[in-house]
Amino acid sequence: MYGIVLIIVLVITGGAIAFIGDRLGTKVGKKKLSIFGLRPRHTSIIVTIITGILITTLTFGIMAAVSKDVRTALFGMEKLNRQIKETQTNLTVVTDELAAANMEQEKTNKDLVKTQNEVSALKTIQVELESRNMALEVNNRNLEAGNAQLVLHNDDLMAQNSTLGDQNTSLMQANSSLNEENNILAVRSAEFRQGLQFVRQGDIIYRAGEIIASGVVDVANNDKTINADLTSLVYLANRNITQRMGAKSPIEGVWISQKEFDEAFNTIKNARQNTVIRIVAAGNIVYGEPVRANIQIYKNSLIYHENDYVFAEKFSVKGQSADEAERTVVEFLKHVNISAIKKGILSDPIKGSVGVMTGSQFYDIINSIDPIRGDILLTAYAQSDTNALGPLKLRIKVEEILGQK
Repeated sequence: MYGIVLIIVLVITGGAIAFIGDRLGTKVGKKKLSIFGLRPRHTSIIVTIITGILITTLTFGIMAAVSKDVRTALFGMEKLNRQIKETQTNLTVVTDELAAANMEQEKTNKDLVKTQNEVSALKTIQVELESRNMALEVNNRNLEAGNAQLVLHNDDLMAQNSTLGDQNTSLMQANSSLNEENNILAVRSAEFRQGLQFVRQGDIIYRAGEIIASGVVDVANNDKTINADLTSLVYLANRNITQRMGAKSPIEGVWISQKEFDEAFNTIKNARQNTVIRIVAAGNIVYGEPVRANIQIYKNSLIYHENDYVFAEKFSVKGQSADEAERTVVEFLKHVNISAIKKGILSDPIKGSVGVMTGSQFYDIINSIDPIRGDILLTAYAQSDTNALGPLKLRIKVEEILGQK
């Protein structure tokens, strides 16, 4: 707004200067005045020019004295330009710093989100740890109850301990001499045991994948009974190991990781049908070593009802040798085994079989086939209801196909 006023004032001043110079020059020309011996016309022109210069100078002088902005426009323009450049430079620096600050703020926001996620994860872990701590407290209370019962027997044990202390004094002397020999024997025993795995196959009590114990768990059970069923299978495995090793007293020979036990528990808990549980050897187990085992879980269902048809096959018997009937029965049982496995019965990991048959039953079938010459039909039926765990007990029917040459 101030610039517009200044322009108007300059326009008006220029017009006034032109008017006054013209009037003054006209008057000087009419009076025919002469300065410095010049002709009146030239004197009139010089007077007009000097008058314009004086009026213009006076106008700018008055405006410069009255207005600071006019002084700045006339005498401070270079300083103002330098200030403008410095201001622009400072503005560029501040803009760059602002951009850097924005980038730093974005990085800080990302770090904040990451920290919040970590805090959330830590809270989840804290909740899990608190639940486990509560479970441990329950176990501690149970242990304290058991300790209370142990205290009752402590007095009797202390009395026995006094007697045993006297005996221990005499045994310590003999034990010191035996310790040296025992250390040597321990080293030799470790080396010997390691070699047994590879050299003496007869001392391997369980082969890798061999079933130690198996059973069926009902999904209708609650958590407590499922855990009890799994624990009972572990006890059964220990009993079977005790019998296999020929020990006189029960031993805890099976070793299953707590993680695998918990995973098996959760799998059974979430199952929608009854499950077959197998505890199998994790590798070849040498006599005297802990039995490392794995838990295998399969879906269970009723595969065959009693008297259900299993498999049938036609054979041609020529009676050329005494072993022909036996070979025929063995071949038929192999095919029955394959059919039952396809139907859903779990096979033995080592033998690959699913059924059992007594020796007398086997030779009864052979004796039924032996006198026949020609084509026969062997048909296998289930003796009883059989689920996926098995074993499949068979009833085999031998029929001679008449009318064949």
